[in-house]
Amino acid sequence: MIEDISVRFLDNFKDRKLESPVMIEGLPGIGQVGKLVAEYMIHMLGAEKIAEIHSLYFPPHVIIEENGVARLVRNELYLHHTDTRDVVFLVGDYQSTSNEGHYILTDQYLDIAADLGVQRIYTLGGFGVGHFVEEPRVLGAVSRAELRPEIEAAGVIFQRDEPGGGGIIGAAGLLLGLGALRNIDAVCLMGETSGYLVDPRSATSVLTLLSRLLNIPVDPTQLNDRAAEMERMIEGLIEGEKLQSQDELSYIG
Repeated sequence: MIEDISVRFLDNFKDRKLESPVMIEGLPGIGQVGKLVAEYMIHMLGAEKIAEIHSLYFPPHVIIEENGVARLVRNELYLHHTDTRDVVFLVGDYQSTSNEGHYILTDQYLDIAADLGVQRIYTLGGFGVGHFVEEPRVLGAVSRAELRPEIEAAGVIFQRDEPGGGGIIGAAGLLLGLGALRNIDAVCLMGETSGYLVDPRSATSVLTLLSRLLNIPVDPTQLNDRAAEMERMIEGLIEGEKLQSQDELSYIG
């Protein structure tokens, strides 16, 4: 029988007594900013996979691995130990395909956080501005006012009407709202991004501030290299469009 949501902890995760744990959510979203940051940290810190999450609220298809084997879409939990605290990462393939699913999945994520004794959740995402940004700012939101001074002191910007409009969509926002109802502190960090492409430059800005808040140094070199590569690709596309426009004008003339 397929369950609405199934959480399977791996055999390697037997001792669930964590040390002052925090959770970092980096699910897919605008510019894939949060996903880039969380997956980069998992890679650089050597975090260990501890659980898989499957759900009927994910898209109805499978993912084909490099070896040609198909698997169900899923989200995953990873764990990294430090001398002072444990860090749980929530990453994965998708968020919910429905409004109802967003709430139900987020409630499950909060159940997991509560069971693991998580004291604070950091949600990561992109703040779409509709144009390319050379030096992306990191905007913030918190689940209660008392958290703001600490986050602001680290360099996160709290600005009136940003983000405006629809606010923060998906798990990055709901973990704050639903977390507050359960007395779980939560902070959202949003890197400015065009929203058009995967944005490693914005991810680097978020990574820098998150590392500062956690006091966990993470070398951003590889992420910076990826950002530079992306920018060269964009410049090439822009130059190609200019040449095409010139050729069309020449032909018309």
